[in-house]
Formats: sequence, C-alpha cells, structure tokens
Amino acid sequence: MTLRVVAADDHPFVLLGIRAALDAARRVSVVGEATCASDLLDILGSTACDVVVTDFSMPNPYRPGDDGLRLIEQMRRDWPELSIVVLTTLATPSILRSLVEAGVLGVINKMESMRELAAAVRAASKGRRYLGKVAHESLLIRSPNQPLAPLAASLTPRQYEVVRLFSQGLSVTEIARRLSRDIRTISRQKRDAMRKIGVQTDSALFAYARAHGLAA
Repeated sequence: MTLRVVAADDHPFVLLGIRAALDAARRVSVVGEATCASDLLDILGSTACDVVVTDFSMPNPYRPGDDGLRLIEQMRRDWPELSIVVLTTLATPSILRSLVEAGVLGVINKMESMRELAAAVRAASKGRRYLGKVAHESLLIRSPNQPLAPLAASLTPRQYEVVRLFSQGLSVTEIARRLSRDIRTISRQKRDAMRKIGVQTDSALFAYARAHGLAA
C-alpha cells in the first residue's frame, strides 16, 4: 500500500526537500502541498491522506493569532485517524512535550537529515512514535513526570505580564495601551522574555506559554 502524504511548510525550498525525500522512499506519495495553515486544512478536507508532515510555525492569514498547537489540535479533532509528523527547528523541551501530548507521532528537526523523514512517516502511519535525535535528546532533559518549572521564575514580573497578555491574543500595541506603557518598552520586554525562554518566533512563544497554562 502506498502511503499518502500531505506536506505543509511556508518555505518553498523546505517543501521541495520534503517532496524529494519522500519521492525517494518506496511506496510513499505526496498527494498535496500547502504553504499556510488555512490551505493545509482545505487540502485535508478534500484530499484523502494517511500522514501529514507540517512545520510547527505555520502562518494562518485568516487567524494570525493562532499557534502551531491550535492547528495540531484542530487536525486531531477533525481527522482523528490522521497521523501527524512535525518538522521544526524548535528544541525547547516544554514545546516538544506539548507536541507529543497533543498527539503528534513524529518530530524531526530541520537540521537533521531528511532521510529520517521517511522513517518517521512510516512509523507514524503505523501508530508508532518517531523522534529525531534533537527531539529525543531535548525530551530527555526533563523526566516525563517532572512538572514544568514556573514560567514566572525565569522572567521579571513585567516580562511575565507581557507574555501572559500576548499569549491570550493581545498585540504589542494592545498590551501597551492596557498597561499604559510605551510600545517600545513592551516590545523590548517581549523580546527579552523570548531570549530568556529560548524561543525565536511568536508561534513558539504561544506554545511555550500554553505549555505553562497561560494561554486561553
């Protein structure tokens, strides 16, 4: 049986790499490609597939506040039989744990060999988990039963407040207005918080905040 795969990433060259890696594998066929979350959901609604390979930080032009976990949760809810493999640059343990807990079966870092992707797709199609070396080592940093350290412990009270409001969907401008602070101050506090946490994108910040129970 040929495995049907839908691939999603907002970078065309990454999509080319995914297709090349899977085209080289036996009995694996890429049946659809998407460059944003809304297109991915449209394709899944109209194209039969077994596995979706998606970037974690997928843009959504219709719901710009959405993060990768919300997309995964929607796919899990609407297509419960679909196996999901995430291709990402993230290595933060709490975010990777959130992916696994959300039902993602495969996690491959984009810096790893794309040859691992076919193995992850095959494993996921059989309901087995496949973690690339980066994800595996990152998750070993923390015992699965060990609770997350409080986010407030690593941030100043004002940085924590900014992250909390941002994770609940407020823009930097809206946060500045609500807290009566200069927008440049809010931007700096958000940037400093992201540096302390170890994330580089808004999607990763959303996911980290959700893993700590802050996001609505």
